[in-house]
Amino acid sequence: MAITVDGQERRIALALSGGGFRAAAFHLGVMRKLQSLGLLSRVDLLSCVSGGSIAGAFVALNWQRATVLDELENYLATRSIAVSSVIGGILDPFESRLDKLAKTYDRDLFKGASLSALRSGPRLYLNATNLSTGNMFFFVAGGAGPEEMGEHELGVVGAANFSLARAVAASSAFPPVFPPLRIDAPEYEPAAQVDYVTLADGGVYDNMGVNPTLRPRNAIDYLIVSDGGKPFANDAQPTESGGMVLKAALDIMMEQIRGLEFDRMQHRHQAGVGPKPMWFSIDSTNGQAQDGDAQFASSIKTNLTSLNAAQRAVLVRHGGALVESRIRVYAPELLA
Repeated sequence: MAITVDGQERRIALALSGGGFRAAAFHLGVMRKLQSLGLLSRVDLLSCVSGGSIAGAFVALNWQRATVLDELENYLATRSIAVSSVIGGILDPFESRLDKLAKTYDRDLFKGASLSALRSGPRLYLNATNLSTGNMFFFVAGGAGPEEMGEHELGVVGAANFSLARAVAASSAFPPVFPPLRIDAPEYEPAAQVDYVTLADGGVYDNMGVNPTLRPRNAIDYLIVSDGGKPFANDAQPTESGGMVLKAALDIMMEQIRGLEFDRMQHRHQAGVGPKPMWFSIDSTNGQAQDGDAQFASSIKTNLTSLNAAQRAVLVRHGGALVESRIRVYAPELLA
């Protein structure tokens, strides 16, 4: 899948952020544009979080299918799953809201696939947050590598038979709407060190999925980061409510992490120990195709509700315009 630049093979990674169906549609626009530029099939690694995991896992599972992007757009246009999963989980004493979410993903997208079904696609990381240790917990498969799950502190184990839908559900288990995914020692042996692990939305740790792309073992040369999350916006009437301060504080911490990740990518590349980064956020006007695209795209809610035609059109157009703009400015050699 690698691309040849100046006679040498180079590896491309694409990081797809969290941000619900809004982010998934934004990433769809990015992938459509990369496909039109002849670059999508050259992507060696996908690193995904939450809404990005929904899009990335489906595309990776169906990597060889010509209609995969059309099928993803149809899914985003016709499915609303958050409300039904929440209500179903509350009323059902035998299954949690997260179980309902995973079953919905499995029915509509993954059809019973396990991580081993990803072998014909690029290397795929589905990132969650381990509430037991505070670390990033990943599920990884594809790219002719082993199927694994785990984290750096507790360890990594084989996971060929782990449900793809459950992995995506763990990555998109946004608190407090969805409870975390619990994994016990029989399924993840290192969990015995802490009794068990619980996995929440990967955005709690790194909403852009940058971490796996910077690992030396993945040897990435170009890193495209599609940030369809929720950039912090100035508030003319900041909260005076004690209860709402917690939400505002979390938003501020997420924005701080986001900024640090951008700096980390830039500084690692300048030091010669990281890939050439190209990043863009959904609120960026630099490179937008039409005036107002960034504002409209940023105003769409980051939930799991179906998107209407106008929302999809702007998100797809905006994501595609931004990724092409960044490539033409920072890595035109990829288009040669």
